[in-house]
Amino acid sequence: MRGFLASSIGVATAAALALPVALPTSALAAPAPGAVAPVTPAGSTQSLPLVPLGPVADRTPGVPGMSSPRVPETQGLPAREVKTFSLVGVIWDDVTTELHGRVQVRTRSTRTATWSDWQDLEIHNSEHAADLDAAERASGRVHGATAPLWVGESDGVEVRVQAEPGAPDTHAAARLPSGLRIELVDPGAERPAAPADGKNSGPDDDDNGEVMPPGMTMEMAESSAANLPHAPLGANEITELNKADSTADAIFASDGELTQAAAPYIGPRPRIVTRKGWGADESLRETGFVYTNTVKAAFVHHSASGNNYACKDAPAVLRSLYRYHVLSNGWRDLGYNFAVDKCGTVYEGRAGGVSKPVLGAHTMGFNTDSMGIAVLGTYTSTPPPAVAVDAVARLTAWKLGLFGRDPRAKTTLKSGGGNLYPKGTNVKMNVISGHRDGFATECPGKRLYAKLPPTRTASAKLQGRP
Repeated sequence: MRGFLASSIGVATAAALALPVALPTSALAAPAPGAVAPVTPAGSTQSLPLVPLGPVADRTPGVPGMSSPRVPETQGLPAREVKTFSLVGVIWDDVTTELHGRVQVRTRSTRTATWSDWQDLEIHNSEHAADLDAAERASGRVHGATAPLWVGESDGVEVRVQAEPGAPDTHAAARLPSGLRIELVDPGAERPAAPADGKNSGPDDDDNGEVMPPGMTMEMAESSAANLPHAPLGANEITELNKADSTADAIFASDGELTQAAAPYIGPRPRIVTRKGWGADESLRETGFVYTNTVKAAFVHHSASGNNYACKDAPAVLRSLYRYHVLSNGWRDLGYNFAVDKCGTVYEGRAGGVSKPVLGAHTMGFNTDSMGIAVLGTYTSTPPPAVAVDAVARLTAWKLGLFGRDPRAKTTLKSGGGNLYPKGTNVKMNVISGHRDGFATECPGKRLYAKLPPTRTASAKLQGRP
């Protein structure tokens, strides 16, 4: 494949403390006469600071595992009513500070007006993040964060964060990171295109000669154009192709630069819902794209956001994750290159083009020359649906095939630094690996991780390898 140049990285606005994130000024201002009406960004984020709490035993009873009399430090938020949200996570100031303890939330459903049981948030401690020397990490906006949890439409929340107790023979008090706060994300509705009203100056052309559909912002056009010629500008999906057509499409898209060795082993392209198709608010991410040289490996993740979602809600889950990654974590875009829901639908993740080597923020230390695929859900004790695993096989057969990679093979990646391999270490790993292969983490959950060996075989078979 041809090389791709990285664009410069801009600076995005971080979420404000204790208030819903403000809309960009351009979205609030009245349009000039004859101009296209701006599209209001979907969704919102409430960021509420956590406060010190007394001993857990003196508070609301019934929190499992949090009744020890030796409580080093506890912060939280007493039960309160808030604006409607559907996804929740906890963040803190310094991304290099680890949170050792337990984070739990309970929420009140808008549909039933009842409170949920206490639920644990998975503590990430930077395992899903940009590499240590990446410009994305050095922006000054990046925070430490838990995994977010999808709770469905809710209007009440209570939070408890308890540090790990000190050793039994000491009185040392464990400390929590500074700046703890709860992030409450409303995904909003999908962004509709502004209807043509006869006042527009006419369609614009992008650099590829494609006509920009009415109502598309420049950011939307930039994201969509990255998928030319696989789909027209403004497409909601990239259609499925058989193996022969996938090969022809890939050769055409690479201007004939696809190697003879790679061409026979490109798997059939799966149907992929584009960012426009799932309603990404392109004004949130940083403009431009950052690419690496190739794709040598695929890291499989679970989003750890829970399994309590219907497949029809997957676009909303993805919009929430995107908003959390950008405004709460402080990343330039969604961390994953692709997402797969539990019904097997594949979604475009980080912007930059589904067939290109887009630099993600999914496996700290190994984002360069790799891609990240997140299966939406938590698969530590719950087995992943067969259709989701099959979708991972189909996606990797196509995308890895574009770069001449055998899904059953090994490859060598250079560590960018992490808790398993020092920076600069050359590490041999599977072309299809789990997140835990590059970082000490539970991700992608032991039940999904166990599905990777047959996934490698299935992916290679789809590529037509002997």
